[in-house]
Amino acid sequence: MTYPENTPSVDDMLNMPAGELAQLPVELLASLQAELAHANKQLRAATARFNTALEARYATRAAEARSACGKDTGTVRLADGAYTVVADLPKRVDWDQDKLTQMAAKITHSGEDPAEFIDTKLTVSERKYGALPEAWRKGLKPARTVKVGTLKVTLEPNEAAQ
Repeated sequence: MTYPENTPSVDDMLNMPAGELAQLPVELLASLQAELAHANKQLRAATARFNTALEARYATRAAEARSACGKDTGTVRLADGAYTVVADLPKRVDWDQDKLTQMAAKITHSGEDPAEFIDTKLTVSERKYGALPEAWRKGLKPARTVKVGTLKVTLEPNEAAQ
């Protein structure tokens, strides 16, 4: 990738006040944006490769340590020279929604409250909310909170400028 010679480096940007950075010419801002996107892509690839290397080096020892503790998941600590390696294998649990619904019905039928055991989260997709009749949307509106995400600005060259 080629950028103008006066493009600040990442280190320069870290030390430059945001207001000063904001005043740079749009062409320079576009170059910086492209440079950061490229650097971010390289960093993600390098991080993935590094994590793969750590896994190759420690996965077997970590699995053996977990097995010795009688567990399939969780955190184990391994010694490697002057370092302690913390190997965490998180547990990810998915529940079959149809089977849970059936079980909740059985719990209710037995006279117990399934809410003591089963968490339920009700939600309405924005697409479905927008398709509802106005009266229904009015009824749901008090239960709806809209939060705004983070603004993302991207600079793209105009087709005429290319």
